[in-house]
Amino acid sequence: MEVVAVRIELPGNSPVVILREIVGPERLLPIFIGQPEATAIAFALDGVVTPRPMTHDLLCDVLEELGAKLTSVEITGVQAGTYYADLVLQFASEERRISSRPSDAMALALRLDAPIFVSHTLVDEAGILADDDDELDETPGQGGDVVEQFKDFIDTVNPEDFGA
Repeated sequence: MEVVAVRIELPGNSPVVILREIVGPERLLPIFIGQPEATAIAFALDGVVTPRPMTHDLLCDVLEELGAKLTSVEITGVQAGTYYADLVLQFASEERRISSRPSDAMALALRLDAPIFVSHTLVDEAGILADDDDELDETPGQGGDVVEQFKDFIDTVNPEDFGA
């Protein structure tokens, strides 16, 4: 998956990150996130470097100092509207998985150029198939205009709609 946009859902002003399949039907997966995480993801998409490290930048530095590598991020499921993810780390010759909020995991993946994977089951359950005529303008940090189908979806969806 690729992160294509960070948007604000109206009227609730809730940030949502939009992922898109790289291979296959290019379904979109919206995930509601917090404002600080939305900022961290937008900064990573835009390549913004702050004078002092933000929390996600600090964690990248810590991983590097410890000799660990973020090999991927896996968004594994959703339960009662809450998404779950794992950081997959290579530490020496051992792979370790650490539970993470998807928003934090994506902020790290974007900074460290690590791939983001989403389980097929989750994309089947919560993904939205965009029309062939629709396009996403991939302006960094904003992702441009989202397809009309997705706009209609966002106007009517609530975080509770993603519950089990």
